[in-house]
Amino acid sequence: MSECAAPRARPTGWVVLGCYTDSVATRTLPSRQFPAGDMTVELCIAACSSTSFVYAGVEYGGECYCGNSLLNGGGPAPDGDVGCNMPCNGNIEELCGGPNRLNLYRFGNGSTTTPTPVQSTPTPTPLNASIPTGWSYKGCWIDGAFGRAMGNQQPDSQTNTVESCINNCLNLGYPVAGMEYGTQCFCDASLHNAAALAPESDCFMHCAGNFAEKCGAGNRLSVYSNDTLQILPVPSIQKTNLPADWKYSGCLNDDFPDHVLFYQSILKHNNTANNCISQCSKFGYNAGGLEYGEECYCGDVSDTIVAGAQLVDESNCQMPCSGNSTSICGGSRKMSFYTWTGPDLHSWTYASGDAAGEYRFLIGGVVVPLITHPARNGKITFLEKWGTAIPPNTTGAYELDVSVIDNFTAAWRPMHVKTDIFCSASLTLPDKVGRQINIGGWANDATYGVRLYWPDGSPGVWGQNDWQEDLGEVSLQAGRWYPTAMILANGSILVVGGEEGSNGAPVPSLELLPKVGPTVFCDWLLRTDPDNLYPYLAVLPSGGVFVAYYNEARILDEHTFETQRVLPNMPGAVNNFLGGRTYSMEGSMVLLPQYAPYTEPLEVLVCGGSIPLQGYALDNCVSIAPEIPGANWTIERMPSQRVLSCMTALPDGTYLILNGAKQGWAGFGLATQPNHNAVLYDPRKPLHHRFTIMANTTIDRLYHSESVLMDDGRVLVSGSDPQDVRFVEEYRVEVFIPPYLMGDPVRPNISISENQKDWNYGGSYTFITTQAISKVSLLGSHSSTHGNTMGQRTLFPSFACSNSVCTVTAPPNSHVCPPGWFQMFALNKASVPSVAEWVRIGGDPAGLGNWPVGPSFNVPGV
Repeated sequence: MSECAAPRARPTGWVVLGCYTDSVATRTLPSRQFPAGDMTVELCIAACSSTSFVYAGVEYGGECYCGNSLLNGGGPAPDGDVGCNMPCNGNIEELCGGPNRLNLYRFGNGSTTTPTPVQSTPTPTPLNASIPTGWSYKGCWIDGAFGRAMGNQQPDSQTNTVESCINNCLNLGYPVAGMEYGTQCFCDASLHNAAALAPESDCFMHCAGNFAEKCGAGNRLSVYSNDTLQILPVPSIQKTNLPADWKYSGCLNDDFPDHVLFYQSILKHNNTANNCISQCSKFGYNAGGLEYGEECYCGDVSDTIVAGAQLVDESNCQMPCSGNSTSICGGSRKMSFYTWTGPDLHSWTYASGDAAGEYRFLIGGVVVPLITHPARNGKITFLEKWGTAIPPNTTGAYELDVSVIDNFTAAWRPMHVKTDIFCSASLTLPDKVGRQINIGGWANDATYGVRLYWPDGSPGVWGQNDWQEDLGEVSLQAGRWYPTAMILANGSILVVGGEEGSNGAPVPSLELLPKVGPTVFCDWLLRTDPDNLYPYLAVLPSGGVFVAYYNEARILDEHTFETQRVLPNMPGAVNNFLGGRTYSMEGSMVLLPQYAPYTEPLEVLVCGGSIPLQGYALDNCVSIAPEIPGANWTIERMPSQRVLSCMTALPDGTYLILNGAKQGWAGFGLATQPNHNAVLYDPRKPLHHRFTIMANTTIDRLYHSESVLMDDGRVLVSGSDPQDVRFVEEYRVEVFIPPYLMGDPVRPNISISENQKDWNYGGSYTFITTQAISKVSLLGSHSSTHGNTMGQRTLFPSFACSNSVCTVTAPPNSHVCPPGWFQMFALNKASVPSVAEWVRIGGDPAGLGNWPVGPSFNVPGV
C-alpha cells in the first residue's frame, strides 16, 4: 500500500491490511456506518472501534464500513493498490478506497468481542442531553422484519442528530422519532409491522451530525418518544366491520394502461377500506378498491370485467393504509378489491321503440342562438351573439314560426337588437301582453342593456313589433355579463351576479328592476368568482329566495336579500368535492313539480357539471328541499357524465336531460366527447330508479346549445358554438319527440276563452275539452341559455271536469306561484298533452306594464 494511504493519527492497535475487493451486492464488511463529507481513515476506525468491531474499511472517498469478519469472499484486490485511488473527503493526503475497493484496517490479530445483550427495558440516554423536555430514549428497534417500522421519512441529512430529528418530528406533530443509518430521520405516531427490540449493540452508527451520539444502523432504529410507545401489529386485509352490504373480494390485478376503476382519490392521511368504499356507494358505485396505501378507486364491477382484470395472490397486496397502518390497502398496481352485495344502488330503464322518443330534424337555422325563448304568440325568439363573430347579413335576433316550417323564409322573421346580447339573461314579464325582457350583455354599453319585445303576430303571420332598447331611458345599475334574472313574489325583477364583460372583473351584487335603491353586495359571489356565473334562482313557497352558485347554496331574505340560511355544499364528484354546477362548470337546474294543495316542500334538482383541473364531467344529479330545517343534498347517479347540459320540464311532470359533453367546461374549445344521449328523469319513481335512457341524436350539441318546451309538447333543440376545429358551428334545429307523442296519438283538444286566461290567486277558471282529462299542468314561461332555464316552474293544480267542461283552481299565492305567464296543458288518461294555452297567474303586482317610461318603449299598461 502506498505511504500516503496511512493515517496520520491511527488509533493504537490498528494495522493496515491493504486494498480489498467490495461490491454493493456482496459486501465484504456488513455494517455501513455513514457517508461523510469530512471522512478520514481515523474517523472510520474510531467509529468501528467504539462499537467493538475489529475490521474497518473506507470506500469511495467518503464511506465507512465495519465488521468482525470478511464476508462474501472479500480479499486483496486483483489490481492491487491502484484500485484504492480516491482521496478521503476529509483529508486529501489520505486514500479512502475507490469504486468497489476498500482500504482495509484490522485491530490487533482480528479477535472479536461479544455484543452486550439487549435489556428488557432500554435505559441508554443520548450523550447530548439537549433533547426536548418529555422525550426519552425507547431503545434499538428492528426495522423491516415484516415491513417498515416507521413512516414519514425526512430528507437525509449530513447534520442529522438525535435532537434535530426529534425537533423535526415535534414540529410536524409526531410523538415518535427514529434515526437510522446515521443520516436518516423518521417520524410517526407509533411503531408498525410488529417491530421488535434489538440488542443495543445493533444501533452502533454515529449520527452524521454528532459522532458522540448513536443514530441506529442498517435496518436498526434508535427510537425516542414523548409518550407511551405503541407497537402495532403486521397489517392485514380488513374483512370484517365493513360498511353494510360490502364484502372483500380479493387482491385484483390493476396493471393496465388505465385503472380498472375510473375515479381515483389520493388520501395521504385517511385512506381506509371503510372510508373509501363508503364514498363509492354514496355516489352510486358498487365497486371500490385501494392501492399504494393511499389511493382509493370507485367504479362498477362491470368495469373490471370489461378490462379483464383477474384476482392474484394475496401477497401482492401488502401496503398499509395511510389512515390505519394495521390494515392493508393494496400494493403496486394491485388493488384490495371490495364489492357491494346489497340492493341495487341504482337502476336505469333502457327504453326502446316509441318509449325512447325520437330526435327529428326541424329546420335549418340562420344563427347559432345563445338564448331561445318561447313566446305567448306561439313562436320562439332566437337571440345570437350579435356583433361578435356572427355570420354576415344576420341581425342579432330572429323569431321562429313552427306553423310554416316548410317555408324557410316565412319561418324565420328577422328582428333587431342595438347592443350585443352575448351571455345575457331573458324572462317573460308578468305584464298583460307577456313582453320578453333581455338583460346584460357582452361588453361596454351592452352589459347595461335592458331590451324588451312585445310579442305580436300569430301563427303563419309575421308580427310588426321589434326589440326596443335605450340606455338613456332604462339600464342596469351595474354592467353584467352572465347574470341571472327572476320574477320575485312581488312581481319585480331580481338580477343577480355576472362579470363586468369581456372576461372582466366580477360583479358580486344583485339589483332590482324597475330600479330600487343601490345594488346589494354579495360576499359569497365575490368569494366564488368565476365559477358562480348564471346562478340558479327560485322563489320559495315559505318565502325567501333560493340561490345556488358554484357548489354552494343559500336562502336570502326576499326584502333585504341578506342571507337567512346557508345550506350544505352541493356534492361534486366521488373523488372531488370541488365539482361545480354553474358556469363555467355548467350543469343545469329545475324545480320539481308542486302539486295542489301545495303542502309538500319544494324540491330543487341540479344535474351535471364538472370538476376543476381534469374537467371530468359529473355523472350525478343532486336534489334538496331547501325549506326543511337541516335539509341536505341527495345524490342520484346519472347514466352518463354530462357538462353543458340542458334540462327541459315536460307537461307530464318529467324532465328531459340532453345536450352537452362528457369532459370539459363551458367556453370556447374547452369540451370534448359530445354526449348524444337523451335521458328522462321521472320524480314520481323511487329515488335512484328515476332515469330512463332515451334516443340518441347524431348532432354534437356543445357550448351554446339550448332546449325549450314548445306549445305542442315537443322539445326544440338548437345550437352548438364550440369555436373548435374538432366540432362544427351547428345551425340545424331539431325537435325531440317525447314518448307521449310517439305513434301519432289523439290529443285532447282544449279551448279557453280570453276572459278565462287572466287568473287571480285561488280563483276558479274553466276550459272546454274533447277528451277525459287526467291532469292539468302549468309550466312557467322560460328561456334557455347556458344550462339555466330562467322562469321554469311546474305546477299541477286541482281541477274537476263535468262532461266537456273542466274547472281549474289557481295556485293560492305568489310564493307557491310567482306572478307570470304559464303554458297550460291538459293531459288525457294516457298522459298525452293538449297543445298549450297561455294563461297569466297573479297579475302584474309591480306595475311592469307601465315600465319603462320613455318614448323609446311601448308599454301595454296594467
